[in-house]
Amino acid sequence: MKKIMCLLIIGIFVLSGLGAVAFPNIKSTEITESISFSDPVINEENQHSIVKIDEANSWLRTTGYPMLPAYVKTYIFPFGTRIKSVDVTFSNTVEYELEKKIISTPSPITLISGKTVTTNPAEKPFLPEIYPEKQFSYTTRAGIDKNERVVFLTVRCYPVRYNTRDDTIFSSHDAYIKIVYELPDPPITFSDEYDMVIIAPKKFSSKLQPLVDHKNSHNIQTTLKTVEDIYKQYDGVDKPEQIKYFIKDAIETSGIDYVLLVGGMKGQRFDWYVPVRYSHLDDDSGFETSFISDLYYADIYKDNGTAFEDWDSNGNGIFAEWNQWEKDIIDLIPDVYLGRLPCRNRFEVKLMVDKIINYENTAFGQDWFHKMVVVGGDSAPGYEYYEGEEENKKALEYMSDFEGIKLWTSDGSLTGIDDVVSAISGGCGFLFFDGHGNPSTWSTHPPDDEETWITGLNNNDVPKLHNGDMLPVAVVGGCHNGQFNVTFANFIDGIIKYGRRYFNIPSEDNPFMGPFWRKEWVPECWAWRITSKINGGSIAFMAYTGLDWFAEGDYDGDGIPDCTQYFSGFANTHFFKNYGVNNLTILGQAHTQTLKDYIEQFPPMDDKLDCKTVEEFVLMGDPSLQIGGYS
Repeated sequence: MKKIMCLLIIGIFVLSGLGAVAFPNIKSTEITESISFSDPVINEENQHSIVKIDEANSWLRTTGYPMLPAYVKTYIFPFGTRIKSVDVTFSNTVEYELEKKIISTPSPITLISGKTVTTNPAEKPFLPEIYPEKQFSYTTRAGIDKNERVVFLTVRCYPVRYNTRDDTIFSSHDAYIKIVYELPDPPITFSDEYDMVIIAPKKFSSKLQPLVDHKNSHNIQTTLKTVEDIYKQYDGVDKPEQIKYFIKDAIETSGIDYVLLVGGMKGQRFDWYVPVRYSHLDDDSGFETSFISDLYYADIYKDNGTAFEDWDSNGNGIFAEWNQWEKDIIDLIPDVYLGRLPCRNRFEVKLMVDKIINYENTAFGQDWFHKMVVVGGDSAPGYEYYEGEEENKKALEYMSDFEGIKLWTSDGSLTGIDDVVSAISGGCGFLFFDGHGNPSTWSTHPPDDEETWITGLNNNDVPKLHNGDMLPVAVVGGCHNGQFNVTFANFIDGIIKYGRRYFNIPSEDNPFMGPFWRKEWVPECWAWRITSKINGGSIAFMAYTGLDWFAEGDYDGDGIPDCTQYFSGFANTHFFKNYGVNNLTILGQAHTQTLKDYIEQFPPMDDKLDCKTVEEFVLMGDPSLQIGGYS
């Protein structure tokens, strides 16, 4: 597998719909480009104006601020390239008067205590007179692209600016981009010894050796490294950082592209076989200020690839911090394709190894693989769309070669657990739930009925699944379905800490919800329960480790439900786009590309919930998995 990380030809990666790929002179240290924008289209809807530009491919969309069209382009450079300057100049600016104020970006919503809620920021957004204050912005990040480490330069242009006092806009017809860069000399190259490393405790080694042998037999050169050896050989502020420094070394000395972490909590104890890193992002919900983020282990480099990304830019020892006082600036683009099997014992390790080997050896060409089960309903009753079903529809659009098996509350095909058990047990290549969840269940609403719940699957129902070797790659939109730090020890700990209040049910007089109802005391989380099921379940699951936020309505006025275009809905559906349209058939590549797509469209350091969406979308599975098996 090719490992030369610094090519003499600089490719320009263009986001979907941006136009043709271009290549500058390979000896040049400068890129210039001109972009023409048509006149703005101003639509007056209800009490607001919506401004559109035909050539715009994104939105300036920060909660509470005006929504304005944006043009985004990402350039790819060799690893180690220094971006010396980026400048965008605009000309031919025309002023337009508006009859109504430009629509503001609405708050996303989630579910807490059975009710839909929006964010509650500590401070209202400051709105400058001219918004945005700067007409362009750019970010430089290091990451992996097609098994190569590269530098991504994303330039965001705002052809329309809004005078918030006079309700006028200034629209520019032309933009001129100039990028000055310096290639690394000599080019940075890495070894070609291994493709994947498995990181696990020593006690799992013998159970993992068959997987190592299997991967090597399919030309995925794989090695195993124990956490015990890592802790002896590498320094760091704590165990997660020691592991991260090992991954960095494995990239630079062995050329690895894939990292598989094998190990979750040690049974039901507050201890880890392979530790986790918590993001300390406060999402302003009043409910959650930290959550697991395995993206930490994938995000090795920052800037142009020459600096280690420790997720603690302010150096205060609190990782991925974001609250009203502090904010860590972090890269977030993965530098390896990473997944985890959060196994709690050797039995689960052997089970998952056997499932992976059998799947890759037997799934190819099977009729069941070409089925896709989607499960959804009305995630936010009272709003314009049935959000879960809309996300299901969008995912099926991307998977045109698959037979869609739809379980929806709107047409009566989803009435309860038996419907889901029957559909999965019949076998499918992909499975997509979108609704609400916690560590022990997934459910949704019938149309326009917030008081009624329809349960799709509980942890206790998983043994009813009898799909045998017909294992789907699965995605779930739902809060905490992937929260794999749950343990029955939380039950005892909660009673000791809260007493009777641990079981409190919220009411108008007392809104406090006892932590018992968060279901963090279940032995294992919902997504892992399904993945680690004997004789069925799934082969992998992508799920959220914290509160899952989603959009509603159609505030950008494009006729497409916003729930499919922003926050978790974007991530959920774009995984299927990357497989079904972009033909990324390796699990970790499709998952990582989804994170990259999100980051390029929605700068995560500009909006907390964009940042959280990327950080919490975890892959429970083998990142090197050949989806659909080997031919």
